[in-house]
Amino acid sequence: MNLKRWMTLFWKTLLAGSIAAIVAGVLLQFGSGIIKFKGPADYLFYLVILFGYGLMVSVYSQLGFFAYMILNYTAIGVFPKKVWQYIQLVLAVLALLEVMFFRSFVGKENSQISDLVVGISILVVAIVVAYFKAKATNPTAWIPTIFFMTAITIVELVGGLKIGVNNATVFILVPLIVCNAYQILILHKVLNAKKS
Repeated sequence: MNLKRWMTLFWKTLLAGSIAAIVAGVLLQFGSGIIKFKGPADYLFYLVILFGYGLMVSVYSQLGFFAYMILNYTAIGVFPKKVWQYIQLVLAVLALLEVMFFRSFVGKENSQISDLVVGISILVVAIVVAYFKAKATNPTAWIPTIFFMTAITIVELVGGLKIGVNNATVFILVPLIVCNAYQILILHKVLNAKKS
């Protein structure tokens, strides 16, 4: 990867995160109506805030993506390929179990249903993204994509889970998932990898 390709990935991921944040923010606003707008200027200001928030979340997502790339590169050098795949699978399952029961058992809060919905949503999106990634590249992409879309997304989401508000969790999760999915799906094109 050269600097030009990385900058293209960077800017497109920023755009994806901003669009996802605007869509999530507008849908949450119309669904719950938590903010009372006084005029058109308030609507415009709200959209600007959503756009900026999307930029921030996309940068956070990119940090997680490059952390995963470094982890993957290091682990491939340390473990045999099959062992690293099993480790990723186990870590993905553990991350899903943690998010599904995080606030209910550790935090002593009654949010088990919302945590299950978040965990199942992440898993479903991970499976869909892994399917398209494997179809675009090769079948060995399944486990790394599942790991990235579950474990890394959940690590990035932990701060949002600690807030303890369902709307805040959704507001953080949607741009994160969109950015992570975009980055993992486009990576082989950025690197000019040929289909195996």
